[in-house]
Amino acid sequence: MTAATQAVPALGPVAACQALGVSRASLHRLQHPPPQLPEPLERPSPPRALTPGERAIVLGHLHSERFQDRSPAEVYGTLLDEGVYCCSIRTLYRILEEEGETRERRNQLTHPPYQKPQLLATGPNQLWSWDITKLLGPAKWTYFYLYVILDVFSRYVVGWMIADREGKELAKQFMAATCEKHQIAPGQLTLHADHGSSMKSKPVAFLLADLGVTKTHSRPHVSDDNPFSESQFKTLKYRPEFPDRFGSLQHARSFCQEFFPWYNTQHHHSGLGLLTPEVVHYQRAEEVRHLRQQTLDAAYAAHPERFVRKPPQPPALPTEVWINPPTKPESGPPDSDKKTQYIMPAGVSKLCQRKVEMSYSLQSSHVLFAMAGGIGHVRLRWPPRKRASGRDPG
Repeated sequence: MTAATQAVPALGPVAACQALGVSRASLHRLQHPPPQLPEPLERPSPPRALTPGERAIVLGHLHSERFQDRSPAEVYGTLLDEGVYCCSIRTLYRILEEEGETRERRNQLTHPPYQKPQLLATGPNQLWSWDITKLLGPAKWTYFYLYVILDVFSRYVVGWMIADREGKELAKQFMAATCEKHQIAPGQLTLHADHGSSMKSKPVAFLLADLGVTKTHSRPHVSDDNPFSESQFKTLKYRPEFPDRFGSLQHARSFCQEFFPWYNTQHHHSGLGLLTPEVVHYQRAEEVRHLRQQTLDAAYAAHPERFVRKPPQPPALPTEVWINPPTKPESGPPDSDKKTQYIMPAGVSKLCQRKVEMSYSLQSSHVLFAMAGGIGHVRLRWPPRKRASGRDPG
């Protein structure tokens, strides 16, 4: 730019800029700089604004001991009842904002952060989940209470009870009988429940401490911290024979006496590789899977052409069951090396090994798919080009 300025007297501005590759506008701006803008004027204080003395009085009220944890509306109302008016509520907020004090002023109770329960079961009688659900009674506002304890690994219902009320003493007796029935040793079991009153009661807590059972609870207002019990209750209440209401306590007990044996011994659970909870709980899963494999091998030997990809295998049994599994760390190349994945139409994947360019013209956009070495790229043009004629060939 300095050389262009020096060459202007001899060559002229146009020739000098063309010879040196300099913009004429930049040269003109260098020779004739724009005038500096004037300093912005300070906004004068409105005549209705508070004086510094009045503002100090307002801050004195807001910082006083009786008002230091009160909202501006509360301060305004209290002073007004005492016959004192300083300013409006909005002015109180404005003064606090100028002082950087517009956060929550009230001394409120803050709930402690609850840790997310992360529980693992690798076998039966390691992790139990229990809950209580209501069953509609014969009249409005009447209920029967169903207590259910479920083994998380096998989904086996290890204990259930129906009562006409929900109580901590009933829960204590129910827990003691179930643990005694399954011969739970101290330090063997973890019992998970939600934040119900019976679950958090002292009799239940003292009993579990005496039995050496570790108890855990869901976080408040978190619906998926106790998913296995909730899922089992849905299976119960969505059965075709589940009545709208139970006529009596004996009616509810007779229904559960039929349901829970079916659930434990006949219900093929999708989360257990289509095995029944009883088979998994009493560790007969490998035996049953071996018999299933023999059946599938016979079917494969009879018609191998019906199994295109590989010989059939029975559904696998999970080796571990989590409540709130830990988040797996992402593994792979950094973001700069990641390739964008696109959804391709049916049939395009067969051409991924060839360098093919296909152009599809849609009604609303033009999509270009270019495959090279199995990587798909999508480019959308929007808005679409206008057609020469009004007819859409479709």
